[in-house]
Amino acid sequence: MKISFYGYNAFIIEAGDKKIAIDPGALFLYFFRMTTVIPKEQWPGITHIFVTHGDPDHYWHADRVAKASGAPVIMNHTMIRDINGKSLALGPRSKGLAFTAEFDRYVTLGVDEKVDIDGVSVTGLKATHGPLTLKIGPFRVMTVTPGPEERVGWGAIGFHMQFDGISIVNLGDTFLHAEEWSQIGSPDLLMIPIGGREIRNTMDEADALEAVKVIKPRLVIPCHYNCLGLFSRKYNPADDAWFKNSVIEAGYRCEILQVGQSLSLN
Repeated sequence: MKISFYGYNAFIIEAGDKKIAIDPGALFLYFFRMTTVIPKEQWPGITHIFVTHGDPDHYWHADRVAKASGAPVIMNHTMIRDINGKSLALGPRSKGLAFTAEFDRYVTLGVDEKVDIDGVSVTGLKATHGPLTLKIGPFRVMTVTPGPEERVGWGAIGFHMQFDGISIVNLGDTFLHAEEWSQIGSPDLLMIPIGGREIRNTMDEADALEAVKVIKPRLVIPCHYNCLGLFSRKYNPADDAWFKNSVIEAGYRCEILQVGQSLSLN
């Protein structure tokens, strides 16, 4: 299995005949650029597209990747609505809760629901996205709290994927849900956000460490920290060295991937 990391919560996982893309979003307003996180040369050949929620850094290019690859998009039920007799998805580049996108192939699920898509078995996992605080330098401009009519964090869900004897968990952007995650059962790979110490929209390093102890994975890869965002190169700051050492001390393997780096898991 080859795992490639592209920043935020964007991954490509390749194993056997599967090429799975997770959260094909955009750089979040870094110097006003909204370029793709997962490089376009990776789009062809993708077999599954997983979207953990509708924020731009996770979802901006989902429809474009789907068109280029023909892959189904897997997401929360709430990402689709019936509008005038048509099933439309939350518009990746629409403002607010505008359901304007059409996907040729999509599959929806909820928490604890299980579906099978083209050889991949998927179970939805509890995820809760926290408030998004927008900052420019040291100044907090505004805080947006997820809610019934707010786009931030819309459709938040984690995924437990199983295929070809491999078990993978991606939690998206979420707070800690130790009780709900205790039944996952030692996956081969856990991708977990750690950047919530300063901007409390996800777990921080300590919460993520507790999640690792609950989930008991074979390999941990931290994500969604030190991101490019607004005018910062380290939005969602985190101490990945502390996290890695703490995970190893707890008895688990942890690898730090920089943007564009890959590793193999046998």
